[in-house]
Amino acid sequence: MKLFFLGIGGTLMGNLALLAKAAGHDVTGCDGAIYPPMSTVLADAGIDALEGFDEAMLSPRPDLVILGNAGLPRGHAGVEAVLSAGVPFMSGAQWLGETLLRERHVLAVAGTHGKTTTTAMLTWILTCAGLEPGYLIGGVARDLPRAAELGGGQYFVVEADEYDCSFFDRRSKFVHYHPRTLIVNNLEYDHADIFPDLRSIQDQFHLLLRTVPAEGQILYPAGVDAIDEVLERGCWSTTVPLQSQEHGGREEGDAPWTLAFGPRKGDVPRVFKGKEDLGALELTLSGRHNAQNALAALAAAHHVGVAPQVALDALKRFKGVKRRLEVLYEDATVVVYDDFAHHPTAIRSTLQGLRERVGGEEIIALIEPRSHTMSLGALRPALAHCTAPADAAHWLSTPRITWDLTSLSQDSITPTTVHQKAEGLLEAALRRPPNGPSPRRHLVCMSNGDFQNLPQRLAQRCAELSATTG
Repeated sequence: MKLFFLGIGGTLMGNLALLAKAAGHDVTGCDGAIYPPMSTVLADAGIDALEGFDEAMLSPRPDLVILGNAGLPRGHAGVEAVLSAGVPFMSGAQWLGETLLRERHVLAVAGTHGKTTTTAMLTWILTCAGLEPGYLIGGVARDLPRAAELGGGQYFVVEADEYDCSFFDRRSKFVHYHPRTLIVNNLEYDHADIFPDLRSIQDQFHLLLRTVPAEGQILYPAGVDAIDEVLERGCWSTTVPLQSQEHGGREEGDAPWTLAFGPRKGDVPRVFKGKEDLGALELTLSGRHNAQNALAALAAAHHVGVAPQVALDALKRFKGVKRRLEVLYEDATVVVYDDFAHHPTAIRSTLQGLRERVGGEEIIALIEPRSHTMSLGALRPALAHCTAPADAAHWLSTPRITWDLTSLSQDSITPTTVHQKAEGLLEAALRRPPNGPSPRRHLVCMSNGDFQNLPQRLAQRCAELSATTG
């Protein structure tokens, strides 16, 4: 088929175009602007991706137009041209579900946080087990050659996003995927631009549950009210609760899978299936949230026949995903990180995981509240506490912010400064007080955007200072 991707520069759409090309389709597309790395990836695959839109791009007439949802409302020139020409069209999520996933055993990873890391973990486990899975991940996994592959086996692992599909399909993308193995990592309020409240998000998750067959499995953390409420609305599949226990205790009535944490700081958690001790969960990634992500991936892999010991060995070698506490620069006195966290819960769990790893060393959080939810102030009460594991926090106020960010300076329990320009934030991050609290400091840049290239600029400045001071 001749496919035209309208919005090809986005992460999902660009990777779908790669999968379509690999499946043998004739693929072209356009977007308002297409930047590296996606522009480079598409060019390397031989896909003609054009900037802007002109009606001539629809000639010769494609068999199908696949539409993204970012920046493509009614009134967009491309959308109007497609509708006027009567060219068949569908959303990217619908095309993925109907074309590539229909004959596969789909393992989907949903939830507010941790989807990308958990999807990458699960894909890596299945790869190490020799199952040759197809996959689609919303990030760059260090252990895999690219973010999307058709795979050669019956399994397909997909990051299942709750954001809507397109201007004509306001349901969450994941309703098109029809998984047989479903992980729901967590469930909180997010995406304030399209969801008025948590209940409206729960409505979409319940639609997802309705698509899982009776012999399928739904894996989720035990004791999360928002998830329990969705399950109570009706569930027709096998439910598999996952639990965490402190101090390695084992009690009657445990969940099928348990992550048991030891009593001492630095103890490696152990994995139990029922009462059977399967061994230590050794990870290169820090934080309990990543240990819980790993337990979900291990349990999901077990549903398709992967032995727990194979999964534990794979997880021990898992290197993680770019922009998830990614180290950009490190020397004896400073470490600069780039991190994608953009929700209060993700910010806090990331910083807490780092705190557990570095002990009393100084942690400085540098945050750009760029997402719709953050810029609209929907979760502003939680922002006063989310940086608690850090020694200090610096926030960047941008024109996207619709509320007074300076209130954080008074409300936060962490010493906090709000900056109007990225340059001021950068200089503040480099400035050390005399007799600082520790010989080493950790500068954590957190944003779901490019943060005006601050992480890279900060890493460069630190390298230059190190060279100067010798």
